[in-house]
Amino acid sequence: MAGLPTYGSVFTALRDAASTPWQAYTHHDFVEGLRDGNLPKEAFIHYLIQDYVFLVHFSRAWALAVAKADTLDEMKTCAATVNALVNEEMQLHVETCAALGISEAQLFEAKEEAENLAYTRYVLEAGYSGDFLDLMAALAPCVMGYGEIGARLGADKTSDAYEDWIGTYAGAEYQEVCVMVGDMLDSAFAARLGKDYTQSPRWAALVKRFETATELEVSFWDMGLRGA
Repeated sequence: MAGLPTYGSVFTALRDAASTPWQAYTHHDFVEGLRDGNLPKEAFIHYLIQDYVFLVHFSRAWALAVAKADTLDEMKTCAATVNALVNEEMQLHVETCAALGISEAQLFEAKEEAENLAYTRYVLEAGYSGDFLDLMAALAPCVMGYGEIGARLGADKTSDAYEDWIGTYAGAEYQEVCVMVGDMLDSAFAARLGKDYTQSPRWAALVKRFETATELEVSFWDMGLRGA
C-alpha cells in the first residue's frame, strides 16, 4: 500500500494479509466523516465516551504485555505505550468532553456498548490465554491503525472540524509510538519465530488474531455512527 507510514516489516505483513478488513477499518464512513467534517457531533461524542472506556481496558492489556514480555526492551516499550495511552491519548477525550459538561468520572463510569465489550475482552483474552505474540497481534490494529488514519487525514483533510482529534494521531508523538511499537514487533517476532516468521506454523493464527481485531475496529466505528 503505497504512501502509507512505515511501522516495521511485521506490521506491514500483517496488514497486507488482512487487507480487506483493514481497508474497511481505515476508510470507514466514520473516518471519512472526520476527514471532511461531515461526521455528526453526536456520533463523535458517543464515540469519544466509548473510546475512553475502551482505552481503560486497552491500557490494562498493554500493562499485561509488560508481564508477558521476555526482554527489558520489550518491557520498556510496553510501559511507554501504557503511559502514552493513560497520560496523553485519554486526555484528548477528557478535554473534549469536559467542554461539553461531561466529567472524567462520568466517562470512567459510562456503560459499555456491546461492540466495546467484544473488542476489549477479545484483546484481553488474547493476552490471558496466549503469549506475547498473541497479545501483540491483537493490540497492533488499534495502535497502528490510528497512526495510519491520523497520517492520512492530517495530509488529506478538507475540514478543520475535527482538527484536535486528527492532530493527536497525526502528530509526531503518536507517530513515534507507532514506530517504536513496530520496531518491537519486528524484534519480538524474529526472536520467537525466526527471520522467516511468515513461514512459521504460527503465522496463520497470528494473522487471524490481527484480522479479528481489525474487524472489531470496524464494528467500533459502526457503533460510533449509531450514536448519531
